[in-house]
Amino acid sequence: MAEKPLRLLACGDVEGKFDVLFNRVRAIQKKSGNFDLLLCVGNFFGSTPDAEWEEYKTGIKKAPIQTYVLGANNQETVKYFQDVDGCELAENITYLGRKGIFTGSSGLQIVYLSGTESLNEPVPGYSFSPKDVSSVRTMLCSTSQFKGVDILLTSPWPKYVGNFGNSSGEVDTKKCGSALVSSLATDLKPRYHFAALEKTYYERLPYRNHVVLQENAQHATRFIALANVGNPEKKKYLYAFSIVPMKLMDAVELVKQPPDVTENPYRKSGKEASMGKQIPAPEEEAACQFFFDLNEKQGRKRSSTGRDSKSSPHPKQHRKPPQPPGPCWFCLASPEVEKHLVVNIGTHCYLALAKGGLSDDHVLVLPIGHYQSVVELSAEVVEEVEKYKATLRRFFRSRGKRCVLFERNYKSHHLQLQIAQPGAAYFYVELDTGEKLFHRIKKNFPLQFGREVLASEAILNIPDKSDWRHCQVSKEEEEMLARRFRKDFEPFDFTLDD
Repeated sequence: MAEKPLRLLACGDVEGKFDVLFNRVRAIQKKSGNFDLLLCVGNFFGSTPDAEWEEYKTGIKKAPIQTYVLGANNQETVKYFQDVDGCELAENITYLGRKGIFTGSSGLQIVYLSGTESLNEPVPGYSFSPKDVSSVRTMLCSTSQFKGVDILLTSPWPKYVGNFGNSSGEVDTKKCGSALVSSLATDLKPRYHFAALEKTYYERLPYRNHVVLQENAQHATRFIALANVGNPEKKKYLYAFSIVPMKLMDAVELVKQPPDVTENPYRKSGKEASMGKQIPAPEEEAACQFFFDLNEKQGRKRSSTGRDSKSSPHPKQHRKPPQPPGPCWFCLASPEVEKHLVVNIGTHCYLALAKGGLSDDHVLVLPIGHYQSVVELSAEVVEEVEKYKATLRRFFRSRGKRCVLFERNYKSHHLQLQIAQPGAAYFYVELDTGEKLFHRIKKNFPLQFGREVLASEAILNIPDKSDWRHCQVSKEEEEMLARRFRKDFEPFDFTLDD
């Protein structure tokens, strides 16, 4: 049975003309039925007075559709985007964030990159750098199953997008646009790529993501640049389309080539194109990964699969997990990790004692790679998270204890599933009785909410421990607690199974 397609709208520079845009959307929906999402690229805010925006911000007016927008492209509008990780700007209007991946409940995957290209340091708050592009690429392309993404949202056009294609009008794509965006589009292989800023409409002919006769067929990419809302020339600024998420599509159907498909515009011409060469990607630092032998028995070493190395002479080689774009206290490869708190390591996840824990056995379940939230995890990582959760429930039950799991995806850069314990911010709780509680965070949210509730008089009755900074102990005591937990947990350790 064929999956029902999602109906989406994409929009160019709104420039503060919110009434014009949303009235047009209402008219379209009245005529053609409701759409699922509106995606806005380019300048969402303009230089016009804020009176119109205040009506939406205060709830006097409401967007008629769930709307996702990119961030600032100039210093003037940075003030509207206070949280780099994204936030709700008004009812039904959400800022996606500076960069990242939004995965809908349908499985639709949208990659977003806010701002304009900057090669200078420090990078302005309205720009992205080569490191930003590399981090987005690493989040996705490090998984072996990666085939591409459904949608890529950027404000600038990709440089060279007009190569081998139909005319882009007055826009010279050899001079205009971002080479970093071109590089990102090359690697992410979006089925749709939307951009704006040039105040014109350009729908490029679809292009291939593979080299004919040298590589297996892959899906085609459609690049669409959209004009500014309410422009006097009546250039197209709103684009309607239907899409079935890639992960739900039949493989044969996915790679069908449109009759007007062209060569990839980002590959060099002539002999180099036939060899599959393309625009060089911005430099990335070599990714590294640490594994630790936490078993004190002699003669056992942990391989990169997380299993005993003597169980198989040819352990399966896993691709490197996503790496953080900067310092991260929770990535196992990071020098910032306090490794004496690590108590167990699997193939894709690890356990660590919480610093300043609510109890001596307050632990965190963390992915080895850099992921922001559970919704970003690959299937194999989710499987191991679930295995850890089930094992910890058994472990605590054997000791006559109950456990609560919670996750906060709000102003956090690395997933921390606490056991004391796509893109929107949320708070998630899972009880050992099976009940699950989910709260969508829309505005400000206490960062220590989960801890404060558990420490309250109604539950653990340790209100003085609501702030982890007041519960820290010496490194020697942390090491002692970690050794004790490893020893107690060993009978339940599934990572030692052959």
